[in-house]
Amino acid sequence: MKHFITQDTPVTEEVLNVIAHLPTKSLPAIVEDKFFAKLKDCDFMRIAVLLAQKSYDERGCPIGGVIIDNKTRRIIGKGHNTLVQDNDPYNHGETSAIRDAGRQDFSDATIFTTLSPCDICATLIYMRQFDRVVVGDVTSASGNERMLREKGVKVDILEDPAGIALYARYRAEKPELDMEDWKGLGCRT
Repeated sequence: MKHFITQDTPVTEEVLNVIAHLPTKSLPAIVEDKFFAKLKDCDFMRIAVLLAQKSYDERGCPIGGVIIDNKTRRIIGKGHNTLVQDNDPYNHGETSAIRDAGRQDFSDATIFTTLSPCDICATLIYMRQFDRVVVGDVTSASGNERMLREKGVKVDILEDPAGIALYARYRAEKPELDMEDWKGLGCRT
């Protein structure tokens, strides 16, 4: 089978955007493993931010998540927050990515999230025994990084300026939805 995205394909915003929008299950047929192997953490965070942008464009909360297998660096799950779009109070970027990856062993997996995980997402990350979490924004919200470390999860901060700016814009435009999503407060619309 011939892959469309190969090890020779340059890592560009456009290519990462295609990967963000393709169904995860179709990635092995389209993206060569050697392409994933050359991606850096900042590239996976960029994909998560592109998923956050997708949520924002759908009038939702801009949080994206990407899960990779640590050995192959292949994406095994990805998603974005759909609190508003699906009327689902807990389909955050992280839970959406975990649901996309399905039931599996995450002990050798990394989850990239564009915003510091809320209490529920942080609990799910350590309960599913993720090896590592990479957080793209602790400027807008933080608080569970220490708890995750105490539970044995490696935590790295890799702030993404575009993701931080996107979340700041969302927070200014829709403060009530931000509070509902981050703090679980009842919808006041």
